[in-house]
Amino acid sequence: MALKVAVQMDHVSSISIKGDSTFALCLEAQNRGHQLFHYTPEQLSMRGGHVTARVETMELREEEGNHFSLGPSRKIDLAEMDVVLLRQDPPFDMAYITSTHILERVHPKTLVVNDPASVRNAPEKIFVMEFADLMPETLITKDPEEVAAFRAEFGEIVMKPLYGNGGAGVFHLRKDDRNLTSFMETFGVLFREPYIVQRYLDDVRKGDKRIILVDGEYAGAINRVPAETDTRSNMHVGGTATATELTPREREICERIGPALKERGLLFVGIDVIGDYLTEINVTSPTGIREVKRFGGADIAALLWDAIEAKR
Repeated sequence: MALKVAVQMDHVSSISIKGDSTFALCLEAQNRGHQLFHYTPEQLSMRGGHVTARVETMELREEEGNHFSLGPSRKIDLAEMDVVLLRQDPPFDMAYITSTHILERVHPKTLVVNDPASVRNAPEKIFVMEFADLMPETLITKDPEEVAAFRAEFGEIVMKPLYGNGGAGVFHLRKDDRNLTSFMETFGVLFREPYIVQRYLDDVRKGDKRIILVDGEYAGAINRVPAETDTRSNMHVGGTATATELTPREREICERIGPALKERGLLFVGIDVIGDYLTEINVTSPTGIREVKRFGGADIAALLWDAIEAKR
């Protein structure tokens, strides 16, 4: 059965199709005969009990630089849709949170993927703390004395914004680094919220593995190796994707967190694992599915649409 699918995303003109997971998901939906409706978060509205969006029909092509066509803009009631894909990129800020409150008014009659209430209540670097025994030692704080004590205990640490994304603002501080006080002062100016401090893991030089789960089940993985001059493994800052398989420890991590994801309606999730440790659970706009398929892994877009169709 053909579905009406509204896609809340950054404008389709801004994406690079080679590695974009939203493009892959939408292309798979189109190939299955589903009708796509494109809109950006700014085009979402709520009046009374109705949630509307100013949408354009969308057709996609696997042609770099000529990858989309949009129809005329028109206002629709999202209750008329079968599915809404919540796919705009972070930052996870008040604008993002507000859109989850609005979309919650149509879910689950219109299936929102991922569940907007769970997206709101499961920010990647806080939700993961429910599985603290699977993580490296981690501190969430804005207290300089706590950060200094943590560094004194563990030596090398990583500091990053609590609601950051894409590797922005991630710093590796060695035991003898004299910049800690300056970094805390800078973070204090830039961010009102606490920040996250973790014990540095030497295994990051071997890669930061992105593992994707669909409806709580393992679907695929890719290893991301940081450049020699960088701590971060994100591919848009120079990380290199390599083929990988799951270790027994990584399977254990998936089995532990899978039921919690399924219970919360988090159908499409990307987790990050360094060595034996879980570091993040990404629920807002997970990426990596094109890289997994490119290296011979599963067609995760197809697996996700199988799960969505089963729920419709």
